[in-house]
Amino acid sequence: MDLKLTGKRALVTAASRGLGYATALGLAREGVALVICSRDEARINDAAARIRTETGARVEALVADVSSSAEAARLVGHAVSALGGLDIVVHNAGGPPAGDFLSMTDEQWQKAFDQNLMSLVRLVNAAVPELKKAGGGRILTIASSSIKQPIPGLVLSNAFRTGVYGLVKTLAKELGPANILLNVVAPGRIQTERIEELDNAMASRRGVDLQQVKKESVASIPLGRLGTPEEFANLLVFLASDAGRYISGQAIVVDGGATAAL
Repeated sequence: MDLKLTGKRALVTAASRGLGYATALGLAREGVALVICSRDEARINDAAARIRTETGARVEALVADVSSSAEAARLVGHAVSALGGLDIVVHNAGGPPAGDFLSMTDEQWQKAFDQNLMSLVRLVNAAVPELKKAGGGRILTIASSSIKQPIPGLVLSNAFRTGVYGLVKTLAKELGPANILLNVVAPGRIQTERIEELDNAMASRRGVDLQQVKKESVASIPLGRLGTPEEFANLLVFLASDAGRYISGQAIVVDGGATAAL
């Protein structure tokens, strides 16, 4: 299948590792020119170098924190200036800390709100005028399977990831006439550093061995294994492409069949 992505221009946030990096790499393999960002300068420069080496694609790295309106605007402006326009925006943000409701402080609630929900609001505000200039485009956001089925011990993610889906569902109607398509891609158990962090937190909270937590995790997945970042990224690449031009306002879970919710 020809995805017709060659020559497209994309911005991917939080792309120094994990699912953001895998998505940037997948787009680069299809001939997309990229600006990628992270809050960590060394990591994002290394990620850009690795993607350039593997794919030969044009990749520029920038340090930015899109939980800030000014930073989101600066990032989009840089991407447009560097690439000559913008066709695809992939919003990714680090997951909030694990914990139950009563363990969370006001500061943690506010940080998760800014990092996971308001970062999308600010990025969309900055990017939509540029996507309209391009005649339309894609906005994809990486969330969590918690948008379909709340995950015990992840109250911050459960609260704000569902807010992300509500926003995307709303914007799909508002921006559809401008040919801007928005979708949420929600990972389940994908083999990333984030999952390692959550497994360690779960083991500590329950007072059990880490390997027990991992064994139980795999047992909960019908396919009997964790997914790979590349398998997850493949869906985002499809949705960013011409092949996904009639899919908007959806939340698609990539979890090996683990989520029980309809």
